[in-house]
Amino acid sequence: MDVITRTEEMLLLVVCRLQADAFGLRIREEVEALTGKRYSVGGVYVPLDRLVKKGFLTTEDGHPTEERLGRPRRRYVITAAGVRVLREARSMQEALWNLLPAPLERKLGLT
Repeated sequence: MDVITRTEEMLLLVVCRLQADAFGLRIREEVEALTGKRYSVGGVYVPLDRLVKKGFLTTEDGHPTEERLGRPRRRYVITAAGVRVLREARSMQEALWNLLPAPLERKLGLT
C-alpha cells in the first residue's frame, strides 16, 4: 500500500474535482479556497511534480496562448494508480477512526 501525505491527498482530490480545468494556478486557487490558507507556488507545484513522479498524475500540455507568451499550460490528470491510492488513503483513514473507542470519541468531543 502506498502512503501519501495530506497535501498530496488534497491535491489529487482537487485535480479530480477540476477535471479539464486542472491547471496549476486553478489548482492552487481551489486549494486556497478550500483551506482558507495561502499557498506558495512551490507549495503546490512541488507536491504536484512528486505525484507525477510517483505515477499518480500525468500532465498534458494545453494550447499556447498569447497571454502566456506562447507557452502551453500544463493540465494535470489523475491516473488509475492515483485513484487507487486515494481509495487506499480513504480506507486507511476510516479504519483509523473506527479504532477509537466510543467513550474516548465522546470525551474528546469527536462525535
